[in-house]
Amino acid sequence: MQERGLMDRTEGGGHQGTAGEVFLAFLKLGLTSFGGPIAHLGYFRDELVTRRRWLSDPAYADLVALCQFLPGPASSQVGFALGMMRAGWLGALAAFTAFTLPSALVLLLFAMTAASITGPLGTGALNGLKIVAVAIIAQAVWGMARHLCPDRERASIAVGAVAVLAFVPGPFGMVGAIVLGGLAGLALGRGAGTPVGGQIGGQVAMPVSRRVALGALLAFLGLLAVLPLLAGQGQALAIIDSFYRAGALVFGGGHVVLPLLRAEVVQPGWVTPDEFLAGYGAAQAVPGPLFTFAAYLGAVLGPEPNGVLGATLALIAVFLPGFLLLIGVLPYWDRFRAMAPAQSLMQGANAAVVGILGAALYHPVFTSAIGDLRDFTLALACFVLLMAWKAPPWLVVIVAALGGAVLGLLG
Repeated sequence: MQERGLMDRTEGGGHQGTAGEVFLAFLKLGLTSFGGPIAHLGYFRDELVTRRRWLSDPAYADLVALCQFLPGPASSQVGFALGMMRAGWLGALAAFTAFTLPSALVLLLFAMTAASITGPLGTGALNGLKIVAVAIIAQAVWGMARHLCPDRERASIAVGAVAVLAFVPGPFGMVGAIVLGGLAGLALGRGAGTPVGGQIGGQVAMPVSRRVALGALLAFLGLLAVLPLLAGQGQALAIIDSFYRAGALVFGGGHVVLPLLRAEVVQPGWVTPDEFLAGYGAAQAVPGPLFTFAAYLGAVLGPEPNGVLGATLALIAVFLPGFLLLIGVLPYWDRFRAMAPAQSLMQGANAAVVGILGAALYHPVFTSAIGDLRDFTLALACFVLLMAWKAPPWLVVIVAALGGAVLGLLG
């Protein structure tokens, strides 16, 4: 009998649905899930655990713990796995498509029309989108630091990551900071007795055999190794390589993709810094996964392919590594996460991620978006709206765009 991994130990996964049912459920979530990855997980629980009863709370907690442990877009990985649990591989594809498509289409439309926005009012509004990125990323750094760096050891790892990037900027510095952070966490042994994601929850039924899992892991590593060798053969392969690498190295949440993507598209001159920050600001105003920012970047890339084709290549490439990793670890997750060294390794890596995001908050976000005290005042107002007034990010983005337009008119 073929090994089924988590399929043999089910909880809350016995009732199977259809891909159409999954598509409609996730289309609703893709149209309404504002607020980022953590908020998305709350929407998923309300809709699929509490209301539809697709799985139990312990099973959902187990799945969330797995996806928070892995690199990649955690909420999209949870959605992919829920779709697979409900309706097999077609269900996984339906969940990803329905949850991703709404925000990807909006950002594609923004990319194709942003160049036509001119005059003081239009350019001011675009500048407001750059300014709001300062507030949103500052909020993300603060929230992640509280949860991922709660003690002096992990706070020191975060500072060490900033120091690494100060001397080795770019993607190699980021990878090095994460690796060194993981090794530091392993040496400190902070994970002993603390399961990743909290207490171990229930089991989740997934139609993934160990053979399929091994194939997914080999595909993940193979693409990571081979794509850089093929990138020189054409711009399409170069785009796939850059976005795949960015998606493969994202630990700690969707905002962490910002410095990785910037290193891949701004440094080579494919996207200007202003275009990058304006798109990132716009991405905060749409529901769904933050990784759909890749669709905007693929559409505005300087060399062809860009437009719809560039957006499609970038979007698939940035999501693919996270899904391959998820498929690859499903049969082995229960045993691995019970190991204290694994917990220590990931706690150190996550602390390093806080440092990487903090470095990105200073450069390029703050240095590119804040030109004078008026810009800083608008950024500070947006930060207070997010932190003190608990305003939803999409509303703060609108406030920033209006504020930027007013500043543009004032000159």
